[in-house]
Amino acid sequence: MAKREWIYGWLFLSPALIFLFTFTHYPAVNTIISSFFSTPKGRRPAKFIGPENYQALIEDEVFWTVLENNFWFAVGTIPTSILLALAMALWVNSQLKGRTLARMAYFAPTVLPLIAVANIWLFFYTPGFGLIDQLRGGLFNLPASNLLGNPDTVLAAMIVVAIWKEAGFFMIFYLAALQSIPPVLKEAADVEGASNFYYLRRIVIPLLMPTTLFISVNAVINSFRLVDHIFVMTDGGPNNASSLLLFYIYETAFQYWQTGYAATLTVVMLILLSILAIGQFFLFDRKIHYR
Repeated sequence: MAKREWIYGWLFLSPALIFLFTFTHYPAVNTIISSFFSTPKGRRPAKFIGPENYQALIEDEVFWTVLENNFWFAVGTIPTSILLALAMALWVNSQLKGRTLARMAYFAPTVLPLIAVANIWLFFYTPGFGLIDQLRGGLFNLPASNLLGNPDTVLAAMIVVAIWKEAGFFMIFYLAALQSIPPVLKEAADVEGASNFYYLRRIVIPLLMPTTLFISVNAVINSFRLVDHIFVMTDGGPNNASSLLLFYIYETAFQYWQTGYAATLTVVMLILLSILAIGQFFLFDRKIHYR
């Protein structure tokens, strides 16, 4: 009987395992192998070149520019979107009139296609005719600005778009976690005379730590996988000021057709994401309360 259950278990797991190995593990291993080969061109097959792609990466100024952009993009989007999501979840979880409409309004950007979001914000950022410049000129009589065409402002403009898109998505997870907290804890805190801030800091936030860990890992991944907005709004410009790592990988692989070097960039991105994810687990491990 035990053997039959073991067989049934593996049969149930096999579809998920097949998909996991086919679309996750095999491509990852194949990418690592490809990073040590040159790019095949025409009838010339790829040949083993060892660490030459990694040496070229170290000497690639664009790569370091893109990596710096990604660092500041992550710094700008991750903490802001998480804090904003928590604040929105606390707001719509309270006894608020019209809270259902507020939840829908906060979550609406999440369900919009990425290309649609990019085009909406292009309308905001269009120099002279966009909504931002219309407000600047009408209220403060300021001249037109080209936020997406200025290397000093383009990355900040893209950060705003990412936060607007992601905060509502993270809010849903915080809202679900807040609704799972037993009301008896709030009642006990009121009996003891604890303030709302004390209850939030010492009871609610610690109980939300598993959700915060999940959201933070997803926020880190999202900060590295942005392509659509950049492709539509800036195409990585001006002068690579808005280019992020995954967009640079896309350019290298599908525009410049340097698949070997693109595989090397992908390996670096996977290593960075793995290090950050492991670091987050160690950072939050002692602060997480699962019960």
